[in-house]
Amino acid sequence: MIDSKKKLAWQLALAASSVAVSSAALAAQPEWEGTVGAGAIYSPDYLGSDDYEWNAWPSLDASYGDTFFVSVTDGIGWNVVKQDDWRVAPFIGYTFGRDDTGDIDDLDKVDGGATAGLRVSYLDDAWRYSAAAETPFSGDIDGYRVRFKATYVTQLGERAAFTIGPRFGYTSADWTDDLFGVSNRESARSGIDAYDPSDGYFTVGGEASLSYYLTRQWSVTGLVGVSRLTGDAADSSIVDDTGDATQWRAGAFINYHF
Repeated sequence: MIDSKKKLAWQLALAASSVAVSSAALAAQPEWEGTVGAGAIYSPDYLGSDDYEWNAWPSLDASYGDTFFVSVTDGIGWNVVKQDDWRVAPFIGYTFGRDDTGDIDDLDKVDGGATAGLRVSYLDDAWRYSAAAETPFSGDIDGYRVRFKATYVTQLGERAAFTIGPRFGYTSADWTDDLFGVSNRESARSGIDAYDPSDGYFTVGGEASLSYYLTRQWSVTGLVGVSRLTGDAADSSIVDDTGDATQWRAGAFINYHF
């Protein structure tokens, strides 16, 4: 009888241990977390325009553990390298084209498309750094684009968070030609001077945002940003004659955190 009781106690202990290990393993499994929401952005009709409009815009920034991520701004990617605070991730993104609207409604439309790229990022206590290079594989745009951003993140009280940081970019000559070139045929049709860029261009700017948490799950965010086109983009007739090299944007969003 004593041996039977000892055997039963041992079996119960093993069962309890197995349940505890299984629960710990389940808790250690990665999960999706991030934010999803919607809002509106006030921005130029097209890159280089001086006419602005409001557009509805989604908000999504989520990650699966520290491996996969999906974001409206950063695309869909996979952190293939995770070393201390460094991350290296191939990604699929999207670039906008040029709509034939407003001042350039007589120019050809340039379709945007999906891009393939590589991003290197570094995170410390307050700053987040990111450098990415990408090239389109669909749509009407060729060439490549390189972008760098640094973001400072700080908490304001118990419910608010503030971010601010610079943004830099370089776009290749082919990409510049597709977005800012004006053919002789388009010039004759629209009255806009023909323009054939031969080099790429830089963009320099910055962005800031302020988020206020209504609850632990819900927040509202306002953002503002500005960028300046340079080089062959700024010299384009659709920018220099009919648009503006300085590009502003502002937006407001409501987000759910999960």
